[in-house]
Amino acid sequence: MQKKVKKEIELGGKKLILETGELASQATAAVLATYGETVVLVTVVAQKPTVDLGYFPLSVDFDEKLYAGGRISSSRFIKRENRPSEKAILVGRLIDRSIRPLFPKDYQAEVQIIITVLSIDNENDPDIISLIATSATLAISNIPWNGPLSGLRVGQIDGKFILNPSEEQRALSPLDVVLASTNDEVVMIETQSKEIDEKTISQSLKFALDEGKNVLKFIDDFVKEVGSPKQEYKVDKLTEKTEKLIKDYIEKNLMQEFDEKSQDEGWFGDSIKLLEKEFIKIEANKELKEAQEEEVSAKLLSNILEEIVTDKLRDDILIHSKRPDGRKPDEIRELTVKTGLLPRTHGSAVFQRGVTQVLAIVTLGSPALEQLIEGMYGEDTKRYLHHYNFPPFSSGEAKRRGAPGRREIGHGALAEKALIPVIPTSDQFPYTIRVVSEVLSSAGSTSQASVCASTLALMDAGVPIKEPVAGISIGLITDKKDRSKYVTITDIAYQEDAQGDMDFKVAGTKNGITAIQMDIKLNGITMKIIDEALEKAKIARLQILEKILEAIPEFRKELSKHAPRVIVVKIDPSKIGEVIGSGGRVINKIIAETGAAIDINDEGNVTISCKDAVACQKAAEWVEGIVKEPEPGEEYEGTVKRIMNFGAFVEILPGKEGLVHISQLAPQRVENVEDVVKVGQAVKVRVVEVDDQGRLNLSMLFGDDVKNIASQEPRRDFSRGRFDRGGDRDRGPRRGPKRF
Repeated sequence: MQKKVKKEIELGGKKLILETGELASQATAAVLATYGETVVLVTVVAQKPTVDLGYFPLSVDFDEKLYAGGRISSSRFIKRENRPSEKAILVGRLIDRSIRPLFPKDYQAEVQIIITVLSIDNENDPDIISLIATSATLAISNIPWNGPLSGLRVGQIDGKFILNPSEEQRALSPLDVVLASTNDEVVMIETQSKEIDEKTISQSLKFALDEGKNVLKFIDDFVKEVGSPKQEYKVDKLTEKTEKLIKDYIEKNLMQEFDEKSQDEGWFGDSIKLLEKEFIKIEANKELKEAQEEEVSAKLLSNILEEIVTDKLRDDILIHSKRPDGRKPDEIRELTVKTGLLPRTHGSAVFQRGVTQVLAIVTLGSPALEQLIEGMYGEDTKRYLHHYNFPPFSSGEAKRRGAPGRREIGHGALAEKALIPVIPTSDQFPYTIRVVSEVLSSAGSTSQASVCASTLALMDAGVPIKEPVAGISIGLITDKKDRSKYVTITDIAYQEDAQGDMDFKVAGTKNGITAIQMDIKLNGITMKIIDEALEKAKIARLQILEKILEAIPEFRKELSKHAPRVIVVKIDPSKIGEVIGSGGRVINKIIAETGAAIDINDEGNVTISCKDAVACQKAAEWVEGIVKEPEPGEEYEGTVKRIMNFGAFVEILPGKEGLVHISQLAPQRVENVEDVVKVGQAVKVRVVEVDDQGRLNLSMLFGDDVKNIASQEPRRDFSRGRFDRGGDRDRGPRRGPKRF
């Protein structure tokens, strides 16, 4: 049984408590973390490696529990948690990307980390607490890991940086920065911001880096009390003699072909296949075989080849400033931009950078189609959705397809983050917006290509975005022996991503940054490198934005003829009943005659959507007419609806009638109402009076006729007879939006 230890630290004005030794005793290590009333349990289990996998099988699962928020699923059929939400997947990815670089490169034991959210207070997001607790759990375990690691969130209120802002503060902050770091170096960055300049972003990162040192000391103290010695592990390696023999053979017989293939962005995969064929030749080479001191598997050969290729690529860039495709370090691949490709979609565009090609499609829908999100945090809605698809053919593969993977969800979320700051509000553009990025060809940086393609497609669809957004990836090549020697490279291609040290994705407008995501393969990088990457990303971003604006200088002023039309009419909430009518009679009549879909919320927002713009406008005018309060002196074109012996009832607005008294039908005396008007006849009327009961008294007399009739006889009582002013009232209490 592990020793019970409880430690606490003040973080962002609140206590963070870490405990171990009481829960989950069968796990390799477990830590319970409490921050406010948010509580998470982190467990880690490591299995002994059984075979040489050639990769590190790390899994991080973030388990949301509805009970954590005191909730039961609203589904009538499924009450237990099922598939992880996008939020859970993204938090799991964030933690994975933070801790993975600190594991030894040759460690291949299966490691599973499960983060269970036990309680949530809707003020303190569990993601940062989970990252810190995961760092502490790995640090106290016997698993080889070069931690600990700090994880912090930074916001900005009134120009001042704040640590771990609450949900309310995050809503007010123009930036949201998550940083994972060691003592002096950054390991992971995740950022969303409202067009924030590079200097401010850099300052926020430095703030988090400095504050993170307190967290690291806290975890170190925790480890001193309960930490376990790190286990040793065995790695299959060739003897130096055998390895040199094989390397010499590969360099002599294969490197020329590698050099020829290096102009192709997909060359690395081909080179591996080539080695598999050459393995037979190596086995048949008697001299070589006799010189070998041990059996050499195809896997070890592949590892040697990868090392040779990697070293060559890195040396070419680092020493000779020569990239595989011949570009200079700061040069962007050739750009191709096209819009309006698909005739039936609401907006479409293709963005191509080198071999990387992404097709983006925009679909517009009514507000009723926004996504409802249910989870332990409560219920929420999304009106802007961004989905990213990476089919096997995009990388020249044929493999089984299934539900979107973590990578696809993560890349879609990143593009969504990048574009949300420029998406118009529902008041400005009352549509649900869905963007789908289809990767057609992948050779590096597809996530940022999807940002560019989506910007183009949104503009093609006529969405009035605030500013165009472009994205770029900055890479890093460091000297293996001296990390102070490095070079940053702009617009990394596949092999530079696979064999390089960093993928620094930056998206933004001409005004500033909207999103950042940084992943590295080193144990950390300095702020100097980050600042350099930010500056290079800005230069490249502006170049790409110029290309985007050449293709489409501004968003289209007209929506596609295939897009639905949406009109929002704001009415007094007290008049909702009049629009609905008794038993829905009024609103159902509007729907039947116009074909519109109508949604009404308690704030009095009436959203009208239909495929036909004319029908949509008719429905809107109908609703406006129902709630409009006519004023004396206003004139209307009305329709005679009923005739009584004392006058005629004329509908001047949808569902709103008034009485034209027999004395107001004509300048002369009228004995019979039907001598002047008939049911269904269109007539021009003016409002004479709105009485204290809201009834309308109308007149068909204008100008001199009014003066003449006034001088001939005394004023008549217009309210004679039973008066039904038309319209229906149902003003009982309503809950939530009602769709018809």
